[in-house]
Amino acid sequence: MRADRLISILLLLQNEGKMSSRQLAERLEVSVRTIVRDMEALSMAGVPVYAERGSGGGWRLPDGYRTRLTGIRSEELTALILSTHPQLLADLRIESHFHNAMQKLLASSPAPIKENAELFRRRIHIDGAGWHRSTETCPHLLTVQEALFANRLLRIRYEYDMPFPEDGEQERRESERVVQPLGLVAKRTVWYLVAARERDGAEQDGMGGIRTYRVSRIAHAEVLDETVPYPDSFHLARYWEESTARFKQSIPRYVARLRLDPIVRKQWEQQPFLEILETGAVEEDGRLPATVQFATLDHAVNMVLGFGPAVAVLDPPELREAVIAAAKATLEQYAGIPHCGCGKHP
Repeated sequence: MRADRLISILLLLQNEGKMSSRQLAERLEVSVRTIVRDMEALSMAGVPVYAERGSGGGWRLPDGYRTRLTGIRSEELTALILSTHPQLLADLRIESHFHNAMQKLLASSPAPIKENAELFRRRIHIDGAGWHRSTETCPHLLTVQEALFANRLLRIRYEYDMPFPEDGEQERRESERVVQPLGLVAKRTVWYLVAARERDGAEQDGMGGIRTYRVSRIAHAEVLDETVPYPDSFHLARYWEESTARFKQSIPRYVARLRLDPIVRKQWEQQPFLEILETGAVEEDGRLPATVQFATLDHAVNMVLGFGPAVAVLDPPELREAVIAAAKATLEQYAGIPHCGCGKHP
C-alpha cells in the first residue's frame, strides 16, 4: 500500500540520513519514478523533505526532524535485534515486516539508544544453524566483548591442535597473538571471535588477515590500551556467510550408496560432517536406498560398522570391501581372546 511505503520512506530518511531515489527504490522494490511521486506526496502533506542536487545528492529531512517513542531502553532494543534470525524470518515470509518494525523502533528512539543498537547489530551475529550441540564454557567471553566494543586491541593465548602425520595423533598447543576484534558470532551455544591478526616480523606495520577463533579455546585474554578504528567496510554477517561456505567446501567428501533402516536415517540426520543427499522409495523389507556423503572412507567405514546389519553398502566396492575387512579383523580379535574359565560362558 502507498501509505505504508510513504511511512517507510520517512523512517528510512530519519534513520539513515540522505538517500538517493535509486537507493530508496532498491530498498522498497519500486521504480525511481514511483519514489519521485512519493516525495511529491510527502511534501504536499507537509513533511519537510527536500532534495540535494549534484552527483552526491539525494533526498533528506532537516536535522532533528523525527518522532520519539519513550519507554524503551537500550538493552531492550538490543535484545530484540539479537534475538532474531534472518533465515527464520525469511522462511516465515515476515522478513520485511520485521525490518519495518525495527525501522519504526529505531526512528522513535533517542540518538544514544539508536547508536548503541546499531553497534550491537554490526558486531554481534547469531547463526542459529549450529554444527552440533556443545556445552563448552567461555570464561573470557566478557573480556573479548569489552575489547570489541571499546575498539581496543586484544592479546590472547590461543589453544590449537597440532597434527603429527607420523602417528596420526594431535597435540594441543598454545600461541600468543595480538588481534583486533571485529565481531562475535554465536553458532547455537558455540561462540566465535572474528578478528584481524597483528602482522609479525618485518611485516609488523598494522593488522593482517581476518581469522576466526573459537572463544572456548582462548586460555587467556587481556585488553590492551591501544585503540584502533573499526573498519567501515567490514560486514560481519557477510564475512561469516562467506567463511562458512569456504569451510564447507574444504571438508573432504566421500559419497556412497547404501540401504538404511529408517531409524538409521533419523540418527544420521543429526550427525556432523555427514549428509544424506538423496533417498529412494521404501523397499519391501522397510529399508530405503540412500546416497550419503561422508567425510572420508574411514569415516564411512566407522559409521557403517557402528550400525551393524541396519546398514548395507551398495556402492562403491572399495567401501564394501573395507567394511568386510574391518568386520573380519574384529572377529579375529575376539577369536583370539582365551576362554575366561568362569563356567558362565560357552
